[in-house]
Amino acid sequence: MDHPRIGVSLPHFGPYAGPDAVVAVARATERLGFHAVSVSERLLMPAAPDWTNDAGLPESHVWDSLEILTWAAAHTERIRVSTGIVNSIFQSPVILARRLATLDRLSGGRLDAGIGQGGGTMEPPYYIPEEFVAAGVPASRRGAGFVEHVAAMRACWGPDPVTHHGRHYQIPSSLVGPKPFGDTIPLFIGALTRHTIERAARVGDGFIVVALDWEETRTKIQWYREAGGTGTVVVNTIQAYPDAPITPATFTDAMLNDLERAAKADADEMHLTLNLKPVSPDDQIELLEALAGKLGLPA
Repeated sequence: MDHPRIGVSLPHFGPYAGPDAVVAVARATERLGFHAVSVSERLLMPAAPDWTNDAGLPESHVWDSLEILTWAAAHTERIRVSTGIVNSIFQSPVILARRLATLDRLSGGRLDAGIGQGGGTMEPPYYIPEEFVAAGVPASRRGAGFVEHVAAMRACWGPDPVTHHGRHYQIPSSLVGPKPFGDTIPLFIGALTRHTIERAARVGDGFIVVALDWEETRTKIQWYREAGGTGTVVVNTIQAYPDAPITPATFTDAMLNDLERAAKADADEMHLTLNLKPVSPDDQIELLEALAGKLGLPA
């Protein structure tokens, strides 16, 4: 069947996170013919007694996105490496632009940069205030500040001398490097509400959405397309599995169902994770082998 390109989330949180696990899963993902490996970002988890984890975020800490992808890129040759997403406004535009460009150069131009303005909740305010406090960035930086951050990063990737004079960020006339491997780095923007999705269509090179409800996901992708978004649509999926060990048959059935839904929703890529349950790297690879065989991927 025709299906979206498939990405695999690396073990960057949970009991099996670590350098050996990242290398094992990244190499297997490449060997089996999948399109990309990806990571997400979580700066911290609030510990206040009134904290409500309404988005079902993993309770464990999350390893740094760019370091994990750099490690994965160093041990692979072809597969794309993707942040899905990194909360860009927690870092200054110059610092993040240089970090992303460094990874892009080290990987030979294999980076797809998914960025966002701070999420973590499914209900208003749609972000975790404690993360902004810890990052030293006001939550009011979201919105117009995020758009300016994107513009300032792209300026850093353009010809020298780089300058940017905005309301939130200033870059004096400077030589800034490294530059990306190619002309620029694709920026895929994570968004949740119609307003932010329409903004992603205007300022991004693609759109990232989490598929918690497939009908809602289809609607959000339609909003992106109707707003003029012509870039890559990436759907991050979370499958519900029984408490028993995940078998290859259970896994492939779930993936095939979601790939069909993603295709009908007009998604270009679908990224899956096996990190929300305690699945060892060896077992993850076995499940990925079963899926690749079922799909007939060109290993």
